Amino acid sequence: MNKQRLSTSNYKKIALTGYFSLLFFMPLWLIVLSPSESLSIPTSLFMFVLPLLFPLKGMLQGNPFTYAWSNFIVLIYFLHSLTTLWVLPADRIWAILELVFASTMFFGASYYAKFRGQELGLSIRKKKDNK
Repeated sequence: MNKQRLSTSNYKKIALTGYFSLLFFMPLWLIVLSPSESLSIPTSLFMFVLPLLFPLKGMLQGNPFTYAWSNFIVLIYFLHSLTTLWVLPADRIWAILELVFASTMFFGASYYAKFRGQELGLSIRKKKDNK
């Protein structure tokens, strides 16, 4: 049991590393490194930083449900990075970093939610077979 707690703690650290990396990297990229000609700074922040703020409290508290549903939010960053890789060769390095951070968060959050949920006795109910 002690080994699983260590694993759970490590997955939480991995998820938070990816999360905070995205939270700090996205405004840096969009405002400093490669500002968009078509989007204003407030619009860029609204579209790419605001969604990351929704799970902040639950992630800091270690809520496994928050870690689970935050993966829906991180899909925005997967899609953005993959689209940028395809469309904007000049921003390829920034898109690769975004993809690495999003993947890190997704991996850590998925396993943290699973293991922490098991530790707390939480589960997804299975449908009863009505035969």
